[in-house]
Amino acid sequence: MQLPSSATMAAVVLSLALLLCTTKAHEITHILAKHPQFSTFNHYLTTTHLAAEINRRQTITVCAVDNAGMSDLLSKHLSNYVIKNVLSFHVLLDYFDAKKLHQITNGTALAATMFQATGSATGSSGFVNITDLKGGKVGFSPADYDGSPPAKFVKSVEEIPYNISVIQISTILPSAEAEAPTPGPSQMNLTSLMSANGCKVFAETLSASPAEKTFEDNVDGGLTIFCPGDDAMKNFLPKFKNLTAEGKQSLLEYHGVPIYQSISNLKSNNGDMNTLATDGAKKYAFVVQNDGEDVTLKTKIVTAKITATLFDQLPVAIFSLDKVLLPKELFKAAHTPTPAPAPAPEADAESPKHSKSPPAPASPADSPADSPADGPNRDADVSSTESGAVKYNAGASLAAVFSIWFTFNLLM
Repeated sequence: MQLPSSATMAAVVLSLALLLCTTKAHEITHILAKHPQFSTFNHYLTTTHLAAEINRRQTITVCAVDNAGMSDLLSKHLSNYVIKNVLSFHVLLDYFDAKKLHQITNGTALAATMFQATGSATGSSGFVNITDLKGGKVGFSPADYDGSPPAKFVKSVEEIPYNISVIQISTILPSAEAEAPTPGPSQMNLTSLMSANGCKVFAETLSASPAEKTFEDNVDGGLTIFCPGDDAMKNFLPKFKNLTAEGKQSLLEYHGVPIYQSISNLKSNNGDMNTLATDGAKKYAFVVQNDGEDVTLKTKIVTAKITATLFDQLPVAIFSLDKVLLPKELFKAAHTPTPAPAPAPEADAESPKHSKSPPAPASPADSPADSPADGPNRDADVSSTESGAVKYNAGASLAAVFSIWFTFNLLM
């Protein structure tokens, strides 16, 4: 039997080792930061939160415009919400590098944009037409545009086949729909939006509380609301009425986050999240967790699942929950009682049996202040889940290392 060369063995070991490495997703702001001529375009990708949505997607093309082209757009004095729509019209949901642009089948291609994906575009207004022009030039125009393409391909900025392509085009693409005015934050009635989408009980409770002003004061800077559905809130109301006035306000504010988070942001950002109720020593945070397409919010007491997006328009997003969020600052987790120890064997069969006194009743301090009827020990739940994740990751790593070692020795 012919033994493989050392180079072959090294290649096999290296290939197996690469299985342990994770591929880092692209970062559009980092790509553009290397090119100062796109600093304005890059700035608005960040302030409109469009960068995070671009980073989440695979197989995408960003049509960047230089600072001069962005000046023309900014001279229109559009709101941030409208600028987001305009820039999302410059993000194609397909991969087009320089080579592909010059080899378009039949000389033209129609590409969907991120603006089309928002649902705000009607008809074909969210599509961009790419045309292979004479002289090796490539033109870009809205699908419903009459006349020669208003924007031309300038150069390729960065290509990561077939993940992301960043190209420069000569000017901003005109789009009446993308530039249409959208309601500003001051025009939003938060409780009306919630009431109209299955969260009427929570909205009415919020309207009768000082917490409503806290929500309204945070709209301009960005606000995400997690609104319990009517059934969940109705079942919770008896417990809510037992809280102090301060506790009621904190409970309601616990369902708001002082930044804008789209569903795509939530799906890519696991971990602790502060709330409107967070205040110094009063942490009032919960944990965002993802399982495929499902997003859950986990406290020490309960785990609630996002059931629907009720409203999502920068700077406000509202999501419905299947449960009320219960902070550990107001509620204690229900603890599983420790089983009584088994009776010790009798030392002497002839010794008289002593009657056992019944166990002393639990003091009020030992009993849970309030918890869901079916609420398990959330502290135990959290610790076991976290330790399980560590064990799983460690086990997977050890298995991979063992596979490398075994393969290497087999080839030797």
